[in-house]
Amino acid sequence: MRALAKSPSPAASRHPLPVARGEGQPVALLPARGEKVAEGRMRGVIKIAISSALLFATACVSGSDIQKLQSQISDLQDQVAALKRTASSKEEVQNVNAKIAEQTQTLLKSNATLVTKVDSIEDRMNNTQGSVEQTNYRVDRLVQQLTQTQHDVEELRAAITRAAAPPTPASATPGTAVITPAPPSAGEVNVVPDATENPSTLYQTAYRDYQRGNYDLAIAGFRDFVTKFSKSDLADNAAYWVGESLYSQKKYNDAIAQFDKVVNDYPNSDKVPSALLKKGYAYIALGEKAQGIVQLQYVVHEHPRSPEAAKARDELKKLGVETR
Repeated sequence: MRALAKSPSPAASRHPLPVARGEGQPVALLPARGEKVAEGRMRGVIKIAISSALLFATACVSGSDIQKLQSQISDLQDQVAALKRTASSKEEVQNVNAKIAEQTQTLLKSNATLVTKVDSIEDRMNNTQGSVEQTNYRVDRLVQQLTQTQHDVEELRAAITRAAAPPTPASATPGTAVITPAPPSAGEVNVVPDATENPSTLYQTAYRDYQRGNYDLAIAGFRDFVTKFSKSDLADNAAYWVGESLYSQKKYNDAIAQFDKVVNDYPNSDKVPSALLKKGYAYIALGEKAQGIVQLQYVVHEHPRSPEAAKARDELKKLGVETR
């Protein structure tokens, strides 16, 4: 500033300084253009300095902020990765749960299929049991028929032998005529078997009456069989079918008494489980549910592997009673 005041520019030397009039001394004044130029230069320098300071400060602040930002970005990346892992784990858990639910449904369906198959097998076993019983009955019937036929053949031979033998003259008293029996004509044999004495015929007739719904006739026929052929292998069956006929007539009290008779009179019979089962059914039909449940549980406990036990379990399940 001082240098500028002492050494004026060439433009200033060509124009002398004006002298204030009225005063004896001249007053030196800076020209207006020079002052403006100086001020502009000063402002430029100040701006450059301020800009440099700002750039320096900005450079320093940006370096620390960048480090902080980088640290924050790294933390955010870690958090994002953790969230991804969590989301992935949730998806895996959901997939596992879905697979478990699917497998559970498959197992339930398989279980239902197995239950159906078991029920079908039980039905077949029951049908087979009935077929076996019918087969045994037919075999017994054939054996009895064969025995009866052999007996008839022996009687026929004896009759032929008697017919072929010459008559023995009887000692006649005086005045008495000797009566000689006339021999039978050829091929004529007076042998009339009594059909009612044939156990197989009697049993079969009664059983046909039962199948046709003629329960009174069936009861009479089976009771007649038991009375006449109490030692027969079919006596226990006949006694059981009396109870079945009474049960079909809805005479439940009489049926219970008859089934008790089967159990007591024929404790080793294969009809005992069936008699106990139908006895339980009869109690339930009479409204005595508790007594019926006891009877069905007894069947399951005493005859666990029998077809009747399977039926008793099914009936108990319908009644809401669980069995092992």
